[in-house]
Amino acid sequence: MLKKGTKLYSILTGSCPKCHEESMYKNTNPYALSQIFKMHERCSHCGTKYKIEPSFFYGSMYVSYGVGIAFAVAAFVIAFLLLGASLPATFIAIVGTMVVFMPVIIRLSRNIWINFFIKYDATAAKNKAVLGHEMK
Repeated sequence: MLKKGTKLYSILTGSCPKCHEESMYKNTNPYALSQIFKMHERCSHCGTKYKIEPSFFYGSMYVSYGVGIAFAVAAFVIAFLLLGASLPATFIAIVGTMVVFMPVIIRLSRNIWINFFIKYDATAAKNKAVLGHEMK
């Protein structure tokens, strides 16, 4: 089970990397394709600004490459090594996997990228009342 306060929790749930109290995304479903990139500007709980600078998430494209490779290798291992599919069928399985999981890969990459720069702060998770008045 995922534990709040860990990077893995924030990455896999898409929650605020600082307080882990709310989702960074307006719609938590990555398959709502019209809203895949729509994020809250700030965390309503701790006030963390998600877009640290203009074009901040362009860096997540580098992470996306690695995550995509991991998904492709997993598809290869499952199709070719475990199921014994032919190479053309394995290629189709890899392409299908990449297409089906692209929204998940995009979100995971953004989550990993922001977690490089912001770390969990247990006090931020407890200070909603104080920070809520400062933001207004």
